Amino acid sequence: MTLLEDLQWRGLLADCTDLDALSKRLTEGPITLYCGFDPTGDSLHVGHLMGQLTLKRFQLDGHHVMALAGGATGMVGDPSGRSSERNLLTREQLSLNIACIKGQLAKLLDFDATANPARLVDNADWTAPISFLDFLRDVGKYFPLNVMLAKDSVKSRMEGDSGISYTEFSYQLLQAHDFYHLRKEFDCELQIGGSDQWGNITAGTDLVRKKLGAHVWGWTFPLITKSDGTKFGKTAGGAVWLDATKTSPYKLYQFFVNTEDAKVSEYLRKFTFLPREEIEALEAKHAANPGPREAHKALAREVTRLVHGQAALDAALKASDILFGAEIGDTSEETFRDVVGEVPTNEITTAQLAAPGFALTEALVHAGLSQSKGQAKKDIEGGGVYVNNVKADATAVTRALTTADLLFGKHVLLRKGKRTYAVLNVT
Repeated sequence: MTLLEDLQWRGLLADCTDLDALSKRLTEGPITLYCGFDPTGDSLHVGHLMGQLTLKRFQLDGHHVMALAGGATGMVGDPSGRSSERNLLTREQLSLNIACIKGQLAKLLDFDATANPARLVDNADWTAPISFLDFLRDVGKYFPLNVMLAKDSVKSRMEGDSGISYTEFSYQLLQAHDFYHLRKEFDCELQIGGSDQWGNITAGTDLVRKKLGAHVWGWTFPLITKSDGTKFGKTAGGAVWLDATKTSPYKLYQFFVNTEDAKVSEYLRKFTFLPREEIEALEAKHAANPGPREAHKALAREVTRLVHGQAALDAALKASDILFGAEIGDTSEETFRDVVGEVPTNEITTAQLAAPGFALTEALVHAGLSQSKGQAKKDIEGGGVYVNNVKADATAVTRALTTADLLFGKHVLLRKGKRTYAVLNVT
């Protein structure tokens, strides 16, 4: 299977300016391509993975890939897919965001490969030195106004209540100039991006043709959505970030484990590098018996490993196992904090744990696991109570929690039955 055939099988083609010609070009040898990432925040989110992973697929196939950090375009803001104007960033915030994003890009792309190392470029390097008048003369004159107005990203905003500013209206010229510069300086022949970038990408192919007389291609992949059509990568707590300090590896793992059944097959194809036969086997297992969620777990493992590495995946799996009753053992405090964030918590004081301690029956009531001390006693005698995932025997009705029960000097994990947890935190 060729690279393009694999990309199509995975559902990663929305539009291409000339698929047959691009397919022929790829048989002739490696191609240079790029994908842009505007630093509108200090972290990329899971919606940005499509661009990074598609670049990686090309790199693994022997092609030369470039990730573009939009130090210039980020100052303006892309109107694509938005109904209102972006807040303009300060230069200081933009510089910080670029530094953070560069580190995230380096986790997925190989910048040290011997044959075809990835390249990281910043469009501020070639855009900032150009004067406004020079840009109008050398770039703006190639763009008929009627063509710019016809772009979906512009047309949809003009039809809305808030309209579009000249600043965002000019964004497509900046992105087109990027493609022109990269073709001229690096022989870049292909730009990839989400389907909402189609207008910006084709503006670039037109500019390259007009100024250089060269042929280049544009390729877009579909935007990822949930089954109800809403935006992918959002939860009740906000965006799912690639920065581990904003979204922990455990929470990233849980996000993909909880993928809707209707979407797990699509996500396996688009977000993983598992081979076709393995994905189709997982799809067949899921169709026959969705209960074990093997496809979901495989998806979550692969994405977490890609984004954060094997060690982070191991810690995420350990945290997940704790909520299924596994021994806490040598779990790190960082991993345990992920567990704490998933279950109800209540506060206790060090004084309550001082001798003779905090009666377990009272602790169960305080944690909300039992309605009364009488019920707590019955729960313990019935063998359904666990302290730090260790089963409390029937004699524990007289047991008290002390500082010796604290995990990391701060927490006690209580469980009733198979999956009902609560944490007591010392204040």
